[in-house]
Amino acid sequence: MKISSVLPTTGDFKPERPRERLLQHGAHALTTAELLAIVLRTGTKGRSAVCFAHDLLNHFGGLQALLCADSTDLLKMNGLGLAKVCELVAINELSKRALEEDLKHGVVLNQPDKVRRFCMAHLGHLTIEHCMVLFLDSQYRLITSEEVSKGTLTQASVYPREIVKACLRYHAAAMIMVHNHPSGVAEPSNADLQLTIHLKKALALVDIKLLDHLIVTSNRAISLAELGKL
Repeated sequence: MKISSVLPTTGDFKPERPRERLLQHGAHALTTAELLAIVLRTGTKGRSAVCFAHDLLNHFGGLQALLCADSTDLLKMNGLGLAKVCELVAINELSKRALEEDLKHGVVLNQPDKVRRFCMAHLGHLTIEHCMVLFLDSQYRLITSEEVSKGTLTQASVYPREIVKACLRYHAAAMIMVHNHPSGVAEPSNADLQLTIHLKKALALVDIKLLDHLIVTSNRAISLAELGKL
């Protein structure tokens, strides 16, 4: 039997493209670059969509950093026009909203991993310090989240009275405070611990519980409640 009779010729053989692989084997079988290539649809001159996706992931340091990148930074990349940048920004926002839906429909305390992912997605890659509050109802379901302050590379000014006012505005029974450390070091500082104590006392005066204070970086989230600091 001739070999040519059982093997496809070079002209007949075509490797599966990402979209074909997704339909044939499921999204889980694709690499991150292949999934990203499906969103991008096209590459650049001399670079396929998959190669272009690899370039973007390497440049930004991973998928999360890419999706969290500012639109102005994305537009600086050769091959990323307005339409593709809008798609990437939209995907990031949709992923945040999907996590938020879960927290609104379920008990937050029963979903600590989702709370961490939600907070890291919002604050983890920011280059200055931001503070966000998750406002919860009496069943510890998410009412809404809101950024309450932002500051410099190392500090954001947080005023307990303003957070108390926000809790009353949303009729919150409990809350979780979250802030990021742009340095990448998630361990709490003395200032973080002091703020937690003052905030807990202020909230107690109006019968609102401080359930946790999370400190997040791009790849980690530390709970002061789990550390016994509340």
